[in-house]
Formats: sequence, structure tokens, C-alpha cells
Amino acid sequence: MSQLIVRAGEFTFEARFEEQLAPKTVAAFRKAMPFESQAIHVRWSGEGVWMPLGDLDFGVSYENHTSYPAPGQIILYPGGISETEILLAYGGVHFASKMGQLAGNHFITLTSGLENLTAFGKTVLWKGAQKIRFEEV
Repeated sequence: MSQLIVRAGEFTFEARFEEQLAPKTVAAFRKAMPFESQAIHVRWSGEGVWMPLGDLDFGVSYENHTSYPAPGQIILYPGGISETEILLAYGGVHFASKMGQLAGNHFITLTSGLENLTAFGKTVLWKGAQKIRFEEV
């Protein structure tokens, strides 16, 4: 099982790839690591932060996809009717865009630091975009 460190603003989380459930998404994301972006608060989805990635193409389609990621689950929307994005749920999420409901590939799950997850989400909400970095350890 591959371990990751997710550095999000002033917080650090340990995580794991969901290699059994989303092998193609994990393989594609691994090629882009270490992956850096900025997390901003979601507009329509609820309690989550997202990394808008425009037309970045990871070359994957749907696998292990959901519209309702649980807190600590990270999903990749591979693009289509909305732009490519990564979303991290910190509370209740119903993944959507201005086009309507979306589904993303659940490919990473946070495994430690979950006690700080809501604080990170609220930091993004009230203080704005925060740097985020995914690295494999």
C-alpha cells in the first residue's frame, strides 16, 4: 500500500492511494507527482475544497467514481462537461458544478490528521486559496 503526505496550507495529512479500486487514476496521478496546486473552496458541492485544473488531461475515465465522497476522501474528476479537478471533502459533499451533478474517481483517502480536516476546510473558506502538495513517501 503506497503512502502519501498531503501538505495543505499549514496542515499535514498522511494518506493512501486506493490502488485496488482506482488503479488507472492512481497510475496517472503518480506520473504527475509530486503534485502541487492551490485549494479553493467549492462553489456548489458543500463542505469541500477543490483544485481546478482546466483542461489538464490525466487520460483516465470513470473508475470507483462517486458524487458523495466522505470526509477525507479525494476524488479526481477527469473532465468532460466541466473542467478537470481534484476535490477533497471535509464534510458533507454532493459533488456538482454549474452544469449539475458530477462524479469523480475516489483515488486517495486521508489516513491521519483527520482531526484537522475541518479546520483546513474552514481556513480555505475564510482565508482563501491554500497551497497543497501531494508527495509519495
